[in-house]
Amino acid sequence: MIQKQMIVEIGEDRAILATYILDTLRVNPKRKRPAVIICPGGGYENLSDREGEPIAIRMNAAGFHAFVLKYSVKPAVFPQALLELAKAVCLIRDHAKEWDVDSERVIVCGFSAGGHLACSLGTFWHEKWISKAIGRDNEEFRPNGLILGYPVITAGNFAHKDSIWNLSGGVKKLWKKLSLEEQVTEYMPRVFLWHTYEDNLVPVENSLLLANALKKQGISLEMHIYPHGPHGLALADRETGMADGTGGVELHCQNWFSSATEWICLQKRQN
Repeated sequence: MIQKQMIVEIGEDRAILATYILDTLRVNPKRKRPAVIICPGGGYENLSDREGEPIAIRMNAAGFHAFVLKYSVKPAVFPQALLELAKAVCLIRDHAKEWDVDSERVIVCGFSAGGHLACSLGTFWHEKWISKAIGRDNEEFRPNGLILGYPVITAGNFAHKDSIWNLSGGVKKLWKKLSLEEQVTEYMPRVFLWHTYEDNLVPVENSLLLANALKKQGISLEMHIYPHGPHGLALADRETGMADGTGGVELHCQNWFSSATEWICLQKRQN
């Protein structure tokens, strides 16, 4: 496995792209694997380690290359983290031959506020201002799919206000643009989406609003709404559960991961 920290620079700020790249198997040296870029949550104020490396290691076990983007948070504001993510996707495609990456299966996976970041790339990747800002062609940072876990989506009535405030720097005129359910177009990639009905931090309405917007645009969606479980479950098992045993383990939510990896593989079969 190739594990290293790569620098993603946008202006004066730096993000870190941690790589978890599987070795080439001698029995199948021409195999190209999907790449999954993971964006942890943290309200655009910090980054949850529970939603980073544990997800990457599980993705490796499923046969995928994995990357964890440690993007800029408060006091950085929109669109800093988005530009870092776009550039990170370019970086992975730049090394696709060296790392045996299937450049047509680059998936962005985000949780909570990281889900907002991942979804932002899905909604905005085709816009010229991003291309101009990072000096790359839009197709180079186009995601082939999104995996969104209990994502922050809206800046409206069901917003996670801290995330939106931190991302916007309190500039309310940005809130409409940051309401991603209002930004979905036909350019959006396919989406795997999961949430819990009981989430009292980022209400399930965030996912429902996105699902409705995707439906209107005819975008492929697989969605799972689990009846029980708090916010921030990550893998929903003991690996990412709370150390004091107070929560974070929900047996019935754990199958989101196997469903998501099957969803990634489904793209290849459909093609």
